[in-house]
Amino acid sequence: MDETWLRPLVWTDYRLAVMFTVIVPIILLIWALVRQSDAILRLLIIYWRVASLLMITVYLMIPSWSIGYITSFAARLLIPISLWFWVDLNDEIKDLPQTSLKFALTSWRWAVTIYSSLGAIASLPFLSCAFSKGATETPFCRVWLEAPWRFKEIFHANSTPGFLGFVGMVGLIVYTVYFTYFLFIRLGKQGRAALEQ
Repeated sequence: MDETWLRPLVWTDYRLAVMFTVIVPIILLIWALVRQSDAILRLLIIYWRVASLLMITVYLMIPSWSIGYITSFAARLLIPISLWFWVDLNDEIKDLPQTSLKFALTSWRWAVTIYSSLGAIASLPFLSCAFSKGATETPFCRVWLEAPWRFKEIFHANSTPGFLGFVGMVGLIVYTVYFTYFLFIRLGKQGRAALEQ
């Protein structure tokens, strides 16, 4: 496959990811803190816990570890779920008075849900990069590594890819332990309620 048409699409995806999954939610979080909107704050805290898998993915891709393709796909699935899963938060947010913050949050929830869902579908062919031996050396797979390598150049110029991959793997282990705890213990106790126990 010719990567000349693929590269601009991949870089566009990374730019959209930064906009929809980092910049906008940071603005919303600060806005919710200023407005002291408890329901929106709780939703955004849950979002950031789930979306941290995207940053873990970047660190796993820096040393070209194929597991990064799997975590990227998983993050795209989990982010929209985390935004709509909580019955109590959905009800609280729905009952909030119409404000610009509520409108911005609702618009962002729908935008990131559509973006993540389409991204998950579009990334399905790239899951082969995680399961085929030597696939990360092909242009088809390597194009997804260029942005993480650029991130390393900007923020971690003096660190080795192996060390940054290790940081990513530690993050993935912690994430997996917490996610397993949530699925098998916390979800059974509180169901789809986001109230802290």
